[in-house]
Amino acid sequence: MESFYFNRIKELKKEKDELERKLQVVITITGKKVEIEGSAVNEYEAGIILEAMQFGFSSKKALLLLNDDIIFKKVPIRSFTRRKDMKEVRGRVIGKQGKTKSTLEEISGCDILVNEEQNQIGIIGSALEMDEATAAIEKLIRGSKQANVYRYLERMNAEKKKMDSDLGLKLKKKEEKKYSEE
Repeated sequence: MESFYFNRIKELKKEKDELERKLQVVITITGKKVEIEGSAVNEYEAGIILEAMQFGFSSKKALLLLNDDIIFKKVPIRSFTRRKDMKEVRGRVIGKQGKTKSTLEEISGCDILVNEEQNQIGIIGSALEMDEATAAIEKLIRGSKQANVYRYLERMNAEKKKMDSDLGLKLKKKEEKKYSEE
């Protein structure tokens, strides 16, 4: 049995039945204390999903974590900047009317959430896209221009598509040809 405290209890109560069914665990709510009971693997998965919900993601997005390829990561803003004004740094990541954040989500293929209370950024996405999205957010926090960050993500996506289409065989053939000429 695993237990922890949960601040966003209202949404948890609302989605409790669906979560219990999909996670195959029993969730007991006592005030802000939440207890999870089930098999060890199911408790572990439920803990990760509830951590994502606690961070601020909806239950629908948090349930994406049941897929083995999807992971959840927190990026602490203070680790990448010395600035005192965290509101300004969060504003750089969010952008005007959320445009920067939505563009990052669209290009990276990840769901991004900025938690103002904890000064952290949460990311839910595939393991392949996670490193690129994390690097892009770190660049924004450090002060890179939004256009440069978008360009970085688009370049990474283009390289990924190139590698997916030829499975790296063209690259190997070029290297073999290069060595045979020498």
